[in-house]
Amino acid sequence: MRHLLPFCCASALFAASLDALAVETAPRISDREIIESLTRLEAGQASLERRLTGLEQRMDQRFAAMEKDMDQRFGAMKNDIDQRFGAMENAMDQRFAAMENAMDQRFAAMENAMDQRFAAMENVMDQRFAAVEKRLDNLFAMMLTMFSALVLLIVSLFGYIVWDRRTALRPLESRLARLEQDLERDLQLRHEEGSLLTRLLKALRELAREDEKLANVLRSFSVL
Repeated sequence: MRHLLPFCCASALFAASLDALAVETAPRISDREIIESLTRLEAGQASLERRLTGLEQRMDQRFAAMEKDMDQRFGAMKNDIDQRFGAMENAMDQRFAAMENAMDQRFAAMENAMDQRFAAMENVMDQRFAAVEKRLDNLFAMMLTMFSALVLLIVSLFGYIVWDRRTALRPLESRLARLEQDLERDLQLRHEEGSLLTRLLKALRELAREDEKLANVLRSFSVL
């Protein structure tokens, strides 16, 4: 780009001179004048190139200075922003740490309170269970005592019934024994020829064969 600029300027000047020649009919120029004109053109082109080079250098210097200034400003802004963000981050960390400590303390206090409440509830429940267990033990002991008393009462009742029955049947047994003895003695139940009644009936039947009146009496009682 830097090398093409003089060539473009020279081309423009040459085109302008050609246009001027085409418009106006100039007088004939000698070779010396042409050479001097080209020399002046080359000198002007060289001066223009030097000016353009100086201008480009100055522009490069200015752009470099501006870039350096911008870099410095951006660096300062970046450092400032980094410092601000660092300060904000530190402040946020400190706040979060303080909040975390406060939350830990609150949770610890809540945990201690819950532990104390659960311990109190556990003690109350243990006392209630102990009281219920004691009541159940007393109830079981009372039921066992009542069951033992009932069994003893039933055994005593059966004993009384057996004793009363034996006591009530003993006179009857003695009476039956005496009645058996009397019957055996009076009726002679164990006689070889039969009891006394059987032998009396045989005797009456023998007498009835001879005594008609006795026979009629026996027939009337369905004995014959």
